[in-house]
Amino acid sequence: MSVRPSRTLHPSQVVRGTRDAVIAGIAALFLTAVPVVVPHAFAQNAALPTRDGIPSLAPLVDKVTPAVVSIAVKSKADVPDMTDIPRDFRRFFQMPDDDGSQQQLPKPQQRTQTSLGSGIIIDANKGYILTNHHVIDKATEVIVTLKDRRELTAKVIGSDEGTDVALLQVDAKDLTALPIGDSTTLKVGDFVMAVGDPFGLGHTVTYGIVSALGRSSLNIEGYEDFIQTDAAINPGNSGGPLVNLKGELVGMNTAILGPAGGNIGIGFAVPSAMVSQVVSQIIQYGGVKRGLIGVEIGDMNPELAKNLGIDVSEGALVRRVTKGSPAESAGIKAGDVITSLNGKSLHSSADLRNRLGLMPVGTTVELALNRNGTKMSVKVTIGKTPKEAETKIADREELSGANFENVEPGGKVRGVRVTDVERGSNAWQLGLRPKDVIVAVNREPIADFDELTEALKESTHSTVLALKRGDEDVRIVLP
Repeated sequence: MSVRPSRTLHPSQVVRGTRDAVIAGIAALFLTAVPVVVPHAFAQNAALPTRDGIPSLAPLVDKVTPAVVSIAVKSKADVPDMTDIPRDFRRFFQMPDDDGSQQQLPKPQQRTQTSLGSGIIIDANKGYILTNHHVIDKATEVIVTLKDRRELTAKVIGSDEGTDVALLQVDAKDLTALPIGDSTTLKVGDFVMAVGDPFGLGHTVTYGIVSALGRSSLNIEGYEDFIQTDAAINPGNSGGPLVNLKGELVGMNTAILGPAGGNIGIGFAVPSAMVSQVVSQIIQYGGVKRGLIGVEIGDMNPELAKNLGIDVSEGALVRRVTKGSPAESAGIKAGDVITSLNGKSLHSSADLRNRLGLMPVGTTVELALNRNGTKMSVKVTIGKTPKEAETKIADREELSGANFENVEPGGKVRGVRVTDVERGSNAWQLGLRPKDVIVAVNREPIADFDELTEALKESTHSTVLALKRGDEDVRIVLP
């Protein structure tokens, strides 16, 4: 069994802190008879948790841990493809020679691997369990172990790679759910507790504070608004909860920053506000239906504001507006600064991107703009994104094993791009390869995935797909 680690960032510099000294100081405050000011995080609870009259987190641990589960995932891993091995090496190891067809060579094989993570029961009646997308990605089987040692097979309801959120479901009674708190009320310095199953050891509790909020540009996820904490997060903690002193879920642990793959006091959690929005879409659609308004944006700063001659140092600067987009229809122009969305101020371009990325297609939003010093507001209806989701063509067995997405408008070609193809699958044997663009079916041009699906349904005999593979024209025949 291999333990899949929490995703780890490797910094060029490691900052050494004095966490032990801080904790010792806090403990001294707790035990002294001198009255002290109750920190903000303790005010969340109105009273310090105690056991036998002594300050202790044990009552909180007893409340939270029944809702935390261990997750074991079985998945398939590709054995290296021998077609990539040079001919001379194949001969040396007495492998089949390659005459150009590659069909003499053994097909890529797969082996089963097991990885571990954590999860959070968020609905006891429906059996919903929250975890990370990267924990269950490509899973062939998901086994959930409860605190009472019951083992259950879980069904994947859906997941979202962009936020690293996944939702599972189990059929069981007598479950305990963790209430979801409001992460938007968190403050730097609030106390939090992390729970999970690091290294497959079983339920483990760590404790710390909120070190920072709104962390982004870490290149961990597509949509980043992380809570940073010094509560120890280690491999296997992925998908476990970060809770406040009320015992509410305020974040889901997802990654750590560490040069050696271990905890150095810098961990990241997806905030519960983001998790809640993603989960609601997964329950409704099986995934997240993201949209766009059609703008290319960047961050504002005081120097840029001075050069533009405006008194705005925060927000999202519109660098370009896509032709035919909702933004163009609403009158947004390059050079505008978007300062708020639905009345809530924007601090950066990432802030705008995160909030738009969690809103369903068809939602109308109000944006406040600053154009050359003049304030104005516009209403924009979020449109479909060309990369809304990778989609399988389930009706055509010949194309199984391939995923597709619409090509962004305005490019050299229109059509449907192949995003990935599973080696050895029907689509692979047919000849489809990643980055191929299907531009026509039986000589009829297609512009998007819907037109491709319709054309395939109408084709009752042999079907010819016209592809663009780089600068080459390719034809593939579906039996």
